[in-house]
Amino acid sequence: MAQINLNKRRNLWFERLMAIIAFINLCICLFDLSYIPWRDFYLRKVPQITKVYDKVKGIEPHRETENYLANVKLLEEQVSQTGLKSSESATQLEELRRLSGEMIDGNPFAAVNKSGTLEKIKNRMRDRTSVKSAKRAFDTFWSQAYLSENGWNQEIAFFNQKIQPLIATDYYRTIGENGEFTDNFWRIDLPFVILFALELLTRCFYTRKRNPSFSWLDAVLWRWYDLFLLIPFGRWLRIIPVLVRLDKAHLLNLQPVRKQINQGVVANFAEELTEIVIVRLINQIQGSIKQGELTRWLLQKENHSEYVDINNINEVEAIAGIFIKAIVYQVLPKIQPEIVAILHHNIDGAFNQSPIYRNLHNLPGVAQMQAQLSEQLSTQIATNLYNALVSAVEDPVAAKLSSQLLERFSEALGVEMQKKQVLSEIQSLLFDFLEEVKINYVQRLSREDIAQIIQQTRQMRSQASVTTVVSKSSALLQTRNKASGE
Repeated sequence: MAQINLNKRRNLWFERLMAIIAFINLCICLFDLSYIPWRDFYLRKVPQITKVYDKVKGIEPHRETENYLANVKLLEEQVSQTGLKSSESATQLEELRRLSGEMIDGNPFAAVNKSGTLEKIKNRMRDRTSVKSAKRAFDTFWSQAYLSENGWNQEIAFFNQKIQPLIATDYYRTIGENGEFTDNFWRIDLPFVILFALELLTRCFYTRKRNPSFSWLDAVLWRWYDLFLLIPFGRWLRIIPVLVRLDKAHLLNLQPVRKQINQGVVANFAEELTEIVIVRLINQIQGSIKQGELTRWLLQKENHSEYVDINNINEVEAIAGIFIKAIVYQVLPKIQPEIVAILHHNIDGAFNQSPIYRNLHNLPGVAQMQAQLSEQLSTQIATNLYNALVSAVEDPVAAKLSSQLLERFSEALGVEMQKKQVLSEIQSLLFDFLEEVKINYVQRLSREDIAQIIQQTRQMRSQASVTTVVSKSSALLQTRNKASGE
């Protein structure tokens, strides 16, 4: 026992270790998937990450936008050295106007699906200069007259705070020989994939060892969710095996989630399945009525060709015989005092309603004699009836006569019903009745609150579990008390 517990603890720690590794791998994969869409955020908040991870994604600074920002820096240095109105600053402003036109016409943001960023830059520049044309807005902004009139420091601060960060988000992404963007994430993911593949092979080996009838495919499918850890695409699907592993390692409790999923699945399918089953059953009964099986059953002249009898026994008659014997031999003897009491009460009532008895009732001893007589009569009647029933069951002749009576009754009923064409009317009414059941009652199933029904089922299971625990605890307590008494 101690060795088994030790093995369980070791397995649990191994499961936890692999679950944590899978969780780390999932986090890395999710970060990789988010890097391109969220690169602007990473660039603003944690630029150190972009310096490292840009290489993984083949991201390089775009030469056109880099050159544009470099010329802005040169202008700032030139203004600080020679002033805004110098010829050197004028030359640098002219260069920026030219580069602005090329940036608007060439749209270096389009290659990485960031054209919206360029539109945002143009809108901010239009709003700043109150010029509708984007090119003219840049020409106006990078002019000595505008910068002098509105203040150099104020305008360059606006550019560095509102325009420069947007231009800096542009980048160039290299393309591989396959025509796709460079993505070296597989180099980071490969060690994890190798580890998970070795683990899956080991698990499959032990699964086949414990279940010799399993093939390698069966063993792999036994851990089907681990396959998501090996595929190089759709890496976000690795959340499935990670959640399963965390649950099995007791690091995460998914029981409430499983309950909600099961409830959702059951709620979606319960209505349709219930309606399909009931409607199909009613349709089958209607089909049997249309085929005349009701007539053949009543007349008992022929058997249905598709009906299969597995034991050559009329189960209905056999069940009826069991019920009759149980009633005669087991039930009636137990309720005979109650039957006698009912008969005694009815006989007393008959005596009391008789005018002659009412006149004699005042004579001495008549009331006592009447009580004795009614008791004897009720007892005798009950006894005779019971003996008659026992005789009918045990006497072969009486049993045969009863069987002949029932058979003759059935034949006579069937013949009379057929003569008066009652059977066809009954069939029509039964068919219409079943159709009404489908329309009126089966449709009500869809209005039932399936979630509430599932909740009631869970409450029943919980109550049953509590009852079982209490019963086991009581039995254990009684066993301990007996042991202590001995």
